[in-house]
Amino acid sequence: MPTPKPPAPEDPNVIVVTGQGAPKGDPAAAVNEVSFEAVQAVDKAFVEPLAMGYAKAAPKPLRQGVHNALNNLSEPINFVNSLLQLKFGKAFRAIGRFGINSTVGVAGLIDVAKRKPFKLPYERNGFANTLGFYGVGPGPYMYLPLIGATSARDVVGRVLDLSLVPAVAGQPFSSPAYTLGTGVARSLDDRVELDAFLRRLRSDCTNPYAAERDYYLAVREAEIAALRKKPFDLESRLPACLVDGPRVRVGQAVPPPPPEPVQEPAVTPQM
Repeated sequence: MPTPKPPAPEDPNVIVVTGQGAPKGDPAAAVNEVSFEAVQAVDKAFVEPLAMGYAKAAPKPLRQGVHNALNNLSEPINFVNSLLQLKFGKAFRAIGRFGINSTVGVAGLIDVAKRKPFKLPYERNGFANTLGFYGVGPGPYMYLPLIGATSARDVVGRVLDLSLVPAVAGQPFSSPAYTLGTGVARSLDDRVELDAFLRRLRSDCTNPYAAERDYYLAVREAEIAALRKKPFDLESRLPACLVDGPRVRVGQAVPPPPPEPVQEPAVTPQM
């Protein structure tokens, strides 16, 4: 009995399955992409206009003060995690910044600590970095409402970060009003900071979902490598559409590239 021929590929009733599966590190890619599209739609319709309205209505010094105060509230988290990572210099800088900015800086509204004579720049840290520092991998990539790009490890770290100050300090930091107020303020501040990145993502990347995922995972890997003092070629891992775009620092600050050498002007010897 002759073997029946398979249907031609151009048959409209044939569904071709490539068998490629989900990308590495993103086993729930189909669900994550749906979440990404939904979040982007909400952002364009509601969050972006609200954040841009805030940016226009609030004077820049006021917005900078809110940004500084939010950073100051995270210094205890930076301090604890720097200690856990045995980075005692960073830990003392974090607690020094907190003391200076909470007093001289008017509850953190003014970042006095980064100026002369202190010269203590803000160094973000967190429990997700500590987990990565001790070898915990990122786990599955996720794109979640209210959070955005993240991973299983970073979700756990985020929960621990948000729980530290309320658990240790108690009221008013454990009150729902404080949590809601700081959450809204940080979301608006973050959205204003992310605006240039999101515009680049939407305009220059043919697949914004995959580009943001690859960007996030590459930057987080670079941040953990920096903590562990291991070399990492970040440029080669970034999506091509975002290599030259505005950088977003999602965790521990990535060390800046070394400055380009200054070309000395040629000097013609005088005869």
